[in-house]
Amino acid sequence: MERCNSSMQLTRAADYGVRVMVYLAALPRDGRVSLLSLAEATGAPESFLSKVLQALTRARLISSRRGQTGGFEISLRGRQASMREVIEAIDGPVILNVCLVAGRSCARKAWCPAHPVWAKAQKAMLDVLDEAFIADLAAQSGKSRSSDPIPLLRE
Repeated sequence: MERCNSSMQLTRAADYGVRVMVYLAALPRDGRVSLLSLAEATGAPESFLSKVLQALTRARLISSRRGQTGGFEISLRGRQASMREVIEAIDGPVILNVCLVAGRSCARKAWCPAHPVWAKAQKAMLDVLDEAFIADLAAQSGKSRSSDPIPLLRE
């Protein structure tokens, strides 16, 4: 496999977060799954995934319940979330270049020929992420996924 040295890359945590959200959104309403089931479904290590799930829970995109009937469940807010909201819940603001950080002023902005290109690329990327909704992605995954049984936890 070719090694990618680009710093303009999603973190593994954000990728797993999107996978989790799409998987949970594809479940029947009130569907709850265990950490182990989510790890298997997303290909993420359990220990790493638990940190991703904590961030998604803090952002109220999912809820968790302890105990024998516990597990993780997507919230209404999570179903309606965009990919950008999921990524930012885990990694913070998506920023292509430091000169685009809100609230900071770039001394080179007025005369830097690259700045408008960075700004245009940033806007295009955020527009794409804002228009990709978890519910829509889950609907697409349901069409392409085989009819394997989904291990749900019920009360």
